[in-house]
Amino acid sequence: MNKAVLLTEDGLKKLQDEVKILKEDRRREVIERIQEAVAHGDLSENADYAQAKEEQAFIEGRIQEIEEILKNAQIIAASKNKNIVSVGSTVVLKFAGNEVKYTIVGANEANPAAGKISNESLVGKALLGAKKGDRMAVDTPAGKNEYEILNIE
Repeated sequence: MNKAVLLTEDGLKKLQDEVKILKEDRRREVIERIQEAVAHGDLSENADYAQAKEEQAFIEGRIQEIEEILKNAQIIAASKNKNIVSVGSTVVLKFAGNEVKYTIVGANEANPAAGKISNESLVGKALLGAKKGDRMAVDTPAGKNEYEILNIE
C-alpha cells in the first residue's frame, strides 16, 4: 500500500498543471526532435538524437512520478484551528531574534526559501501539536535552534 502524500490545494493545482504541460507540450516537442534527428541518418553518432532520447526519458519519468503523487494525494486545507499547529497551519516564530513565518506542508511541497516547511522536517515535526507561546529547542544539522511560537494563522 502506498503512503498518502499530503498536498495543499495550491500544490495539487501546480502538479496538475505541470503534468498537463509535460503531456500536451513537452512530450510532443521531444518526439518531433527525435523524428528530426532520425531523419538525419546515422543515430550512432547523432548527439541531437541522444539528447532528445534522454529528455524523453526524463519527461516520461516525471509524468509517472507526478501521476503517482496525484494518485496518493491527500488534500490538506489551510488549518482553521488557530490554537494548535497542524499541517496546513501558518506559524509566526521568533528565531534568532527575528520573526519568521512558515507554512507547514507535505514533503512534496516543501520549499524553505518560500516559507514552506515539511511536516516531516525536524522543525516541522517539533511544531506539530504546539500552541501559541510554546518554546522549543530543535537539534538540526546546523546545531540546536530555539523557537518561540508568536502566532498561528
